[in-house]
Amino acid sequence: MENWYIFRGTTEKFPAAPKWRQFKDEDLSRGQNFQAGQMEIKMVNAALYLRRPLLVTGKPGTGKSSLAFAVAHELKLGNVLYWPITTRSSLQQGLYQYDAVGRLQEVQLAKLDKKDIPNIGQFIRLGPLGTALLPSEKPRVLLIDEIDKSDIDLPNDLLNIFEEGRFEIPELSRLPKEREEVDVFLHDSQDKVTIKRGRVVCQEFPFVVLTSNAERELPAPFLRRCLRLDIAPPDEKKLAKIVQAHFVDADEQAIEARNNLIQEFLKRRDEKKDELATDQLLNAIHLTIQGVDLPFDTNDEESLIDAVLKPLNS
Repeated sequence: MENWYIFRGTTEKFPAAPKWRQFKDEDLSRGQNFQAGQMEIKMVNAALYLRRPLLVTGKPGTGKSSLAFAVAHELKLGNVLYWPITTRSSLQQGLYQYDAVGRLQEVQLAKLDKKDIPNIGQFIRLGPLGTALLPSEKPRVLLIDEIDKSDIDLPNDLLNIFEEGRFEIPELSRLPKEREEVDVFLHDSQDKVTIKRGRVVCQEFPFVVLTSNAERELPAPFLRRCLRLDIAPPDEKKLAKIVQAHFVDADEQAIEARNNLIQEFLKRRDEKKDELATDQLLNAIHLTIQGVDLPFDTNDEESLIDAVLKPLNS
């Protein structure tokens, strides 16, 4: 029996999770350890100056999403507003959601119980894009993750929003003048914000990061409105910085082990042309720190190092 086992083991102390797998409310720690290269720094600053979305491409595990968290953390711009894209994602989903069925049910119940009809704002919640466009002194950070997975129409639907920085909620703009101010829920909290005449106009255009794995081409009009950044896989020097940032308390023995793992990772990625992500290296290093033996030179078909560093293209 391996002495590091938890499952089918004898340990009485459950190990702590890696720092990058610990989840907290309102936590920006994901951006603390991001190691930005010169090109990333230049393009982020250009996007901030020009108030243009930043379209970030690169292989899995190169830190495309983490870039948004790093900017929010360093510039103290609040929590990142996160919008994961699927084939079913629509522009309205990003702007706001209206629970018409829930409101109808509540209205019917209120009439039966002879109570006041609930305010329509109780059934409207702004989406991540809608929240990012709210007036604010500093721009919010919005991460639109994997835009290339969207329906073919979504990039084109975003064009007007990116140009105008405003949108309308028809359900509110149709209300009579005496009800022109309505409180609705924010995307990232149970707090509310007042919307006047159903219109939202941004004061500072948000810092928008769109990630793409280049699974399909995006339309030229959409690309024209974005600045584009391709993040290359980290070299040995950058990998060492990333590892150092995540494992600052490592002892001399752990440092030697992690340096060996970095060399093994680079050998597999660059010499064998295996497609590997940086977090796979971090996983391997974390296991060694927990006392797990990860021998490289082995013909064992059940080798743990081969499983942890399994190529993404295999």
